[in-house]
Amino acid sequence: MAGSFGTRRCLTVGGERYAFHSLPALAAATGAPLHRLPLCLRVLLENLLRHEDGQTVTADDIRALASRGGVAGEAGREVSFHPVRVLMPDSSGIPLLVDLAAMRDAVAARGLDPARVNPLIPADLVIDHSVAVDHAGTPDAVVRNMAIELERNRERYALARWAEARFRNLRVVPPGNGIVHQVNVEHLASVVADSGADSAVDGVRWAFPDSLVGTDSHTPMVNGLGVFGWGVGGIEAMTALLGQPVSLVVPRVVGCRLVGATRAGLLGADIALAVTARLRPLGLVGAAVEFCGPGLDALDLPNRATIANMAPEYGATMSFFPVDGRTLDFLRLTGRPPARVALVEAYARAQGLFRDPDATPDYDALVEIDLGAIVPGVAGPGRPEAWRPLAGVPDSFRALLGGRAAEREGAHPRDGDVVIASITSCTNTANPRQMLAAGLLARNALARGLARRDWVKTSLSPGSRAVTALLARAGLLAPLAALGFDVTGYGCMSCAGNAGPLDPAVESAITAQGTVVAGVLSSNRNFEGRLHPLVRGTYLASPPLVVAYALAGSVLRPLDEAPLGHDAAGRPVLLRDVWPGPDEVESAMAALGPELFRDCYGAPSDGGAGWQALPAGDGARFAWDPDSRYIRRPPFLDAAPATGPVTGARILLLLGDDVTTDHISPGGDIPADGPAGRYLIGQGVAPRDFSSYIARRANHEVMIRGTFAGTRLRNLMLPGREGGVTRHWPGGEAVTVHEAATRYAAAGVPLVVVAGRNYGNGSSRDWAAKGTRLLGVRAVIAESFERIHRSNLVGMGVLPLQMLPGTTRESLGLTGEELVDLPDLPDTPVPGSTVTATLRRPDGTGFALPLRCRVDTAREAGWVRHGGILPFVLHALATEAAHA
Repeated sequence: MAGSFGTRRCLTVGGERYAFHSLPALAAATGAPLHRLPLCLRVLLENLLRHEDGQTVTADDIRALASRGGVAGEAGREVSFHPVRVLMPDSSGIPLLVDLAAMRDAVAARGLDPARVNPLIPADLVIDHSVAVDHAGTPDAVVRNMAIELERNRERYALARWAEARFRNLRVVPPGNGIVHQVNVEHLASVVADSGADSAVDGVRWAFPDSLVGTDSHTPMVNGLGVFGWGVGGIEAMTALLGQPVSLVVPRVVGCRLVGATRAGLLGADIALAVTARLRPLGLVGAAVEFCGPGLDALDLPNRATIANMAPEYGATMSFFPVDGRTLDFLRLTGRPPARVALVEAYARAQGLFRDPDATPDYDALVEIDLGAIVPGVAGPGRPEAWRPLAGVPDSFRALLGGRAAEREGAHPRDGDVVIASITSCTNTANPRQMLAAGLLARNALARGLARRDWVKTSLSPGSRAVTALLARAGLLAPLAALGFDVTGYGCMSCAGNAGPLDPAVESAITAQGTVVAGVLSSNRNFEGRLHPLVRGTYLASPPLVVAYALAGSVLRPLDEAPLGHDAAGRPVLLRDVWPGPDEVESAMAALGPELFRDCYGAPSDGGAGWQALPAGDGARFAWDPDSRYIRRPPFLDAAPATGPVTGARILLLLGDDVTTDHISPGGDIPADGPAGRYLIGQGVAPRDFSSYIARRANHEVMIRGTFAGTRLRNLMLPGREGGVTRHWPGGEAVTVHEAATRYAAAGVPLVVVAGRNYGNGSSRDWAAKGTRLLGVRAVIAESFERIHRSNLVGMGVLPLQMLPGTTRESLGLTGEELVDLPDLPDTPVPGSTVTATLRRPDGTGFALPLRCRVDTAREAGWVRHGGILPFVLHALATEAAHA
């Protein structure tokens, strides 16, 4: 670890000696202006210094990044990043473990020791995405939901138990502890890591910044702590787990200068939604946003984490808040050991990573946001960046009615009624002031005689057990429960599309009358069809506003002026009458202290008797059950890679703008009348036992049938229809996407997908790429791609091809009936090259279409050459064994 620049130095903290690679020493050795470098890139630079080996990381890589300063020309350089750890929720983590188990089989088939396939860096799997709101509004809802969760997921969780016992460096956090990102911020993240006593040489450990990749798009929540990390698909995380560096294109860094002071009573959700609305139009895909300016002084860590969590919503790779006094305060508050807090401060100061309020690095661009101009509001009814004040909510929802007047007569539910109000998501439940504000509003509303509307399904899904303890200590858990916000579970729940069923009478009324209803939740995403198939409009709001809408019962009621209800004397009760004042919230904050977090994480939930009773299995290889409908050995290592020229491809789907990974691979309930549902019925599974797509992600037979099956997906080949349908050419028959792909495969016809802008935004959903690959799609041609989905496509060997500026599906006049040729496509794509497609119309005419190859790095080109990351890594393991 000596390196080319002689940067090894020592630091003594609390009597412990630590070695580290000094950034100031690098600046002295090279003359590089590191004081001008954005702080997030300084963390990346230290990572390069620590891993310089002359091959994956070279001295030239280090010099180039160190000398970058604010010069945009160095952005876009490919470097190799070595994360300290990997973080996984079960939704993407368990499929990754399935892939690892399949790779052990493939290694064994080559006569090698299957135990060679093993995580080589620490990985945490947090079980949080599978619990659903089957029961709500009762004191025993949390117990009943967890019991159902364990029963539904026995096979998946048994696999996790086997993996924890058989894989080194894997730690599993059982269900019932919280949401992966909140647990990460409150407990797992160290901010500054060290090599441990076992790795000490002459009593000296190495110290370095904590860093990670996470298999969920909201991993950047930890950026609020100054931790370098971002979301990737499990496909890409596999490379890190198996000891390979992650190829990283040095991002351009946009500075977000915060000025002014927030208004009294403004909440973190209000700030985060306003920041999202301001930043989203800037085109931040692939960029890092680094927050700076005097406004940071007033933002405590929970507010920073709330803003950082929303990075995918404003399009950024990460949203970095440098380490400062607020960071240290939070580490103390959450019960981190004093020695760790001391190391964080000493290391950050020694490295120039501690925020200097008087310095502004040179950013590629700088945007300023006045915190004093932000007012409370919500985002919706279908996009997290669609911010609006409370007064604008009714008109925004009326736009969903298609021009007809809202039906406001007769029994509920009526148009605009809120049928789901959910306090959920790590985004906002990790913010103590917001949760206390929700409890205080509930208490104040009860005192005025208000109650939840009968047609509203309410739920409280804390992101950690510390939240429940805080509300209980503050005396606010009971008021929330009295309004129907009983604790339903510790997991993503409604945020992940697991809102569970509505009351049967409510569902029947919506279906029979075509009622257009709404949901309100304290989440980070509100894409169409995500919350519930019957909910047409969803709004993101702060936790107390979720409670307020449960009281009002409708989004057509303007909460800024219309009453939430009436008291016993018939007097109207307005939102401002029950909204807690800043003094009330600060008084309740006295319930928060380090012992609360130490109690929660010092003795974490062990998952209960049901979890402990699950068999862990034995043997280095997983014992696949051929009768399992949850766990199947995946086929990604079975077929030879499809590379080289493409001739006569059909367009499987012709899609518009903003197609999300929820559209491509939904995570919620499996419809009985769709291809996946019909498959399960054919396998003897009753519809009541379908569970969700998330729970079935380790069964490729279900997931391929659920690909492009989102209930709100709009295929432009079939105007006016929604769902997973397309036309099969040349006849033009309307069939399901899965049936069309099956028929094309039988005829040996390759496929492409054509889409508009922002293709694949939303969750880092591996199956949106895995399913695309299994359907036989060789390339996706889009006007632009969201970052994680582009990477996932490449990781599965599917080629992302981007239209050049000024070219759109409309300007080309595409109908979906065209044949597509890619005659000059090489086996190994050239990053950033121009690929020319030839499109042939049914009348025999054709035209050439130049496309930009969005395989962005040489390492990604290797993935495509081998058919994806898994075969690439398998090839590397076999080659390494042969050389050994």
